[in-house]
Amino acid sequence: MTNSTPRRKLIEVALPLDAINAASAREKSIRHGHPSTLHLWWARRPLATARAILFAQLVDDPNDAAAPLEFVQACRELTVMTPGNDSKRPRTPGRPGTFATAEDTPRNRLFDFIAELVEWENTTNEKVLAKANHLIRLCTGNNPPPVLDPFSGGCTIPLEAQRLGLEAHGSDLNPVAVMIGKASIEIPTRFAGRPPVHPTAKGITGGTYKGAQGLAEDVRYYGQWMKEEAERRIGHLYPKAKLPDGKEATVIAWLWARTVASPDPATNGAHVPLLSTYELSRMKGKEAYVEPVVEGNTYRFVVRKGKIPAHLKDGTVGRTGARCILTGTPFPLTYIRAEGKAGRMGQRLMAVVAEGNRERVYLDPTEEIEKVAASAEPEWIPEAKLPTNPRDFKTPNYGMTTFGDLFTPRQLTALTTFSDLVAEARERVRADALVRGMDGGKPLRDGGNGGQAYAEGIAAYLSFCVSGLADRLTTICTWDVGGATWGTKTRNTFSRQAIPMTWGFTEVNPFSGQSGSWDNSLEYTSKGMEGLAASASGSLLQVDAASRLVPDNAVISTDPPYYDNIGYADLSDFFYVWLRRSLRSTYPDVFGGMLVPKTGELVATPYRHGSKENAETFFLNGMTQAMHNMATQGNQEYPAAIYYAFKQSETDAGGVSSTGWATFLEAIIRAGYSINGTWPVRTELSNRMIGKDANALASSIVMVCRPRPTDAPLTTRADFLRELRRTLPEALQALTASNIAPVDMAQASIGPGMAVFSKYSQVLESDGSRMPVRVALQLINAALDEYLAEQEGHLDEDTRFAVTWFEAHGMDEAAYGEAETLATARGVSVAGVQEAGLILARAGRVRLKRRDELAQDWTPQTDKHPTTWEAVQHLARINDEQGAEAAGALMAQLGDLADSARQLAYRLYGICERKGWSAEGQVYNALVASWSEAAEAAARVEKREVVVQPGLFE
Repeated sequence: MTNSTPRRKLIEVALPLDAINAASAREKSIRHGHPSTLHLWWARRPLATARAILFAQLVDDPNDAAAPLEFVQACRELTVMTPGNDSKRPRTPGRPGTFATAEDTPRNRLFDFIAELVEWENTTNEKVLAKANHLIRLCTGNNPPPVLDPFSGGCTIPLEAQRLGLEAHGSDLNPVAVMIGKASIEIPTRFAGRPPVHPTAKGITGGTYKGAQGLAEDVRYYGQWMKEEAERRIGHLYPKAKLPDGKEATVIAWLWARTVASPDPATNGAHVPLLSTYELSRMKGKEAYVEPVVEGNTYRFVVRKGKIPAHLKDGTVGRTGARCILTGTPFPLTYIRAEGKAGRMGQRLMAVVAEGNRERVYLDPTEEIEKVAASAEPEWIPEAKLPTNPRDFKTPNYGMTTFGDLFTPRQLTALTTFSDLVAEARERVRADALVRGMDGGKPLRDGGNGGQAYAEGIAAYLSFCVSGLADRLTTICTWDVGGATWGTKTRNTFSRQAIPMTWGFTEVNPFSGQSGSWDNSLEYTSKGMEGLAASASGSLLQVDAASRLVPDNAVISTDPPYYDNIGYADLSDFFYVWLRRSLRSTYPDVFGGMLVPKTGELVATPYRHGSKENAETFFLNGMTQAMHNMATQGNQEYPAAIYYAFKQSETDAGGVSSTGWATFLEAIIRAGYSINGTWPVRTELSNRMIGKDANALASSIVMVCRPRPTDAPLTTRADFLRELRRTLPEALQALTASNIAPVDMAQASIGPGMAVFSKYSQVLESDGSRMPVRVALQLINAALDEYLAEQEGHLDEDTRFAVTWFEAHGMDEAAYGEAETLATARGVSVAGVQEAGLILARAGRVRLKRRDELAQDWTPQTDKHPTTWEAVQHLARINDEQGAEAAGALMAQLGDLADSARQLAYRLYGICERKGWSAEGQVYNALVASWSEAAEAAARVEKREVVVQPGLFE
């Protein structure tokens, strides 16, 4: 390109955000066949998000006069796929989509195509992906640039770049991430389209193998051989269980309780169990629990059917300590920790879970079963020390200080057996490849694509299966008791981004074929492979981002670490010790160290750097250098896309801000970037454990950046504030119109605010000093609060009274005189607000009515004086209890109150956030998050009412 001023790309102008977010949210519930099941990685971005962002970085806005004419014409001719008359018929090109039907412009045609591009079903659709590549080529002079993600992590962005036909480059300092990347974009393309080499391979129906299908079939075959061989060697450690009718059944899991000696002298040092619950199953009609039967200074566990009695629900241990089941004597956690560190913590079998006739069978423990488990003698134990990371690693507090301490001897025996079999399987693959006519050739690390390299590639995926098994085979795994409508299962080690201490733990049977078994891990890994192997080349290097050189002409699209959210290196050590055992000979450079490198990891970890201040400085300097490399060496014709998700939760005298955001944005601005746009994309899984019962972020903010002009002007604090107040409301209106979750509003508003701040070389304070990013964030958050508060001016007086009262008192009572003063200021009377049904006033006290105290059959048509407060409370209640479809039925009756209710939900969430009212805030956050679904339901209701309205067409 020769233009001195680069053409604006679509991502700098507009995006079909609802379609992208819907596809991303849906994708988070997909497991089988998703590339994320290759190997666990923390904080992955959805494929749909990465694909859409990359595409929008490279194509122009077709409504722009400067866009290439052939591209504009191609957009005009775009049509979406029309479904056949039944689900078995393929979809065929047909008509304009939703966007173009509303207004048939080239941009809206392109929006419809993007909505199609991000659908999960089109992840490997060659026709759709080829069309995307054609459109990219029309905007890039038929010479698309390569893409670089220098923080590649789980490799989502390079994989999607490759899928779009772009040369993909990734890098990461973490060897586990590097291995995931190589398995995602290097190994599959090396052997794309090749048939499997195992002896019984007969080809597939329909002809040739596509992508990594042949690789996946070989992984299944040799993985099955590994299972059979492992069972031959150690199957005696996993005997079948005897059922009450005398028959035998496969054991799914053994449930254990940790124990310590009771501190009560009367027990003579008897070990007592540490359990948070005795419950086994909550599934309706299949409830079960364990009852401890005390007999003097001994006890035994007995399995009972039915709902658990109230006195057993809480088990024997809580947040502050435990109690002895023999005498009832309480003892603190400090005692348990001391016993653990002294090596005196034990374990006792609590129950056995066996496979029944389409159900779980819970059996009493026996000494014989415990003796079999104790007979295991592992040949290798990972003796590396666990990190001294007090935030994420809790087991060292209890004497479990090495990785080997996280496993029972039987678990270690199983894992070392499977790990050893990876090398044996590799040699079998090599021999079978030679029989199939594949020469030996060079190894993988030297670019080989013959039999040796192929065997090493299969071994890499089989080592991932061992990793998956390890995640389900530790004493950190717990038993998920299920619910009324869903079944029980094993909860994995990394059900959250930490290694916590667990009291009762689950030991799965790797040969059961059920959840947590080898079969389960093998299936997840092989299914995840099938969507790999795009035609474009890919490379993944092990290097830290601050030192990474940008490949010539590369476009930057990256998802950097979020300040101190996740300690990737510390967590990855768990998998590294097993991967290294299997893959060190294949990738000696990647697996050369004993553990994952820590020194250069770009996260702000206080325990590693000695203090929060040192950690912040390290993060700022390293991130600034990495961003500087991107800004100066990246392709100047295309904007960079940088993902970030970090919740602002710090308040001081200056207002609300966040060290994580302030430090990250400081790095971007110091590196020479300006922020030209921001998009809140829905990338977080709402049911992940870390987000349960908390107002966790649902979105990442994608910042669109270009290098700031060298002649960018200065501005003053006063001028910055004026421009901010002028431009921010329009951006916030667009965000609320897109139904961004209230929990994400503060993060999303950073974008348009920093777009103003970052376009200047400096913003000067009144004393001539440079305004820090932290102060700018506080001003942006203050402007957001002003905007939300101003929306109250459009509300009815009674609602404004209720909002102010809620902000001051929540749902608590206060003096009548205070209510009277507020009512006068709002132009209403206490009696009037009470008559409107919003408050209760009696005995000189006033409070807001709770949602359950409002009339359950309320509608604005039957209320003489309907208020926005009532509308939002009823919508919130119905959405919480019955879902969005039911809320839509009420929404259809609200008319103009609906828009006011949505704005009020944002306002109320903001109040709850500042006050720390998490549970109340969740209700309003959930309402806005499901607003689109409710609105669609409302539209269907309105349509039905129009059709049946009598006399309408007479």
